[in-house]
Amino acid sequence: MTICLGDTSPSIPMAAASYPCPVCRNPLTWIAQYNAWYCYACKQYRQPAQAVAPSQPAGGPAAPAAHAPQAQVPNLWNQNVYRIRRKVIALAQQYYVEDQQGRQIGYSKQKMFKLKEDIRVFANDQMTQELFRIQQTNWSDAWGQFAIIDSASGQAVGHVRRKALASIVRSEWEMYNAANQLVGGIYEKTGRALARRFVPMGKLIPAKMEVTLQGQTVATIDQQFKVIGDLWDINAQGFPPNADRRVLVSCAILMGMIERQQG
Repeated sequence: MTICLGDTSPSIPMAAASYPCPVCRNPLTWIAQYNAWYCYACKQYRQPAQAVAPSQPAGGPAAPAAHAPQAQVPNLWNQNVYRIRRKVIALAQQYYVEDQQGRQIGYSKQKMFKLKEDIRVFANDQMTQELFRIQQTNWSDAWGQFAIIDSASGQAVGHVRRKALASIVRSEWEMYNAANQLVGGIYEKTGRALARRFVPMGKLIPAKMEVTLQGQTVATIDQQFKVIGDLWDINAQGFPPNADRRVLVSCAILMGMIERQQG
């Protein structure tokens, strides 16, 4: 399965690896987009011992050498588990993105009195390094289609679109790659969705979402029960390493905002 959410080309080149995973000993693959080694067996990014990363195509930067095992710096690009948490007591909407160990790897704060399309995600709550932004592309629909823009290059890495009519019964989103080609979707489980919408006090039932790419389930987004506040857990174990996880994180942030608007 070849899926690309972060480039306009059909797929991101991946060089064949000749270095074993230090855990399972299966071959590692160099993922140029994330500048890191990936083990398809463990579904984890690894730093192999005594490994030299493959060179990039002519004109591109060379991949770094890996001379010894190193602890990987947590970042938003290479996690298999995320938690999206909204700060409860705040005038402006504030969302924290955390890894599996609870370390902050992203932060978003809405400016007061700004339209909903101005959504920017930073590396942390110091807001000194902007990672990407979620930009509304359909002005006629406040919660319609959004482009996920890489802040450094200004290029779209993917798009998401909420299917408003379908979302009357259950939440549905479509996921597009950088070339605006449909590659997958996010769907709320129907039975739970009906209960949340039509059963008294149904809003207290946590939402459960399935993420599909080319018809295969690759991740889940689960809302955790909280009387006050939003808490979303993302399990991206099956999400392809050459698909940009910022698109997935953006969907969870948008879902949290919509839940609050409709609550």
